[in-house]
Amino acid sequence: MTGAPRTVLVDGVPVGRGSRVRLRPSRRADILDLALTGREAEVDAIEEDFEGQLHLAVLVRDDPGRDLGASRKIGHRFFFTPEEVEPLGPGAGAPAPRVLVAGIGNMFLADDGFGPEVIAALRERPAPPGVHLVDFGIRGMDLAFSLLDGYAAALLVDAAPHGERPGTLSVIEPGPGPETAMPEAHAMDPVRVLALARRLGDGTLPRALVLGCEPEVRMTGEEPDVVVGLSAPVRQAVSRAVPLVESLVTELLAHSSLTGAGKAAAP
Repeated sequence: MTGAPRTVLVDGVPVGRGSRVRLRPSRRADILDLALTGREAEVDAIEEDFEGQLHLAVLVRDDPGRDLGASRKIGHRFFFTPEEVEPLGPGAGAPAPRVLVAGIGNMFLADDGFGPEVIAALRERPAPPGVHLVDFGIRGMDLAFSLLDGYAAALLVDAAPHGERPGTLSVIEPGPGPETAMPEAHAMDPVRVLALARRLGDGTLPRALVLGCEPEVRMTGEEPDVVVGLSAPVRQAVSRAVPLVESLVTELLAHSSLTGAGKAAAP
């Protein structure tokens, strides 16, 4: 599906990626679509089929697997025509800011699994509209391309040694990073991924913060045995990280709404 416009008019309101809508499937829709009648959703994309008809790919707001839909996984991404959605209130069709919360780490390398564990804990709680929770593991290239996907801001959650007491949480806003960067096979350095994304795109990125946790058990991936599970201080840090992530996301959304920026804006 190619060649689709960035927005379509629905009841005189421009609707595009990030717009909030209510689903109103036609009576001719299949039973799965009809079951979503009245549900709130966020437009993820406008796509055109081979016959030239436009469809809105949407993510249902209260779907616990919404982040899977954002990764284009089948079963959590739904398609409706523009006539089958209703913009939510005056001006609601305007794209809202989107924030990516990315868990980074290898769950088979002890405390390196901190990022994925935080994402799993966040999925147990309601997320604000426009916030996408994704466990990237060590898929650095996927994360780099996701950073170019129109997010207003990104929060990367990772185990990051800084010489502090194990379990210590820190928030940093990383610099530009190296000119040449490629993700490593058994690790994913957020600074290197940000540098790679900058090279792959037009040189601009969404504002990015890194929430790091000081690990107690550090592994390189060269050990003969895997170690699954976090150490006690890092496990305790997960519960402290969840409200901190939620607070940071609230600030990032508020700042993006004030600036109206889809890319990074100076704080």
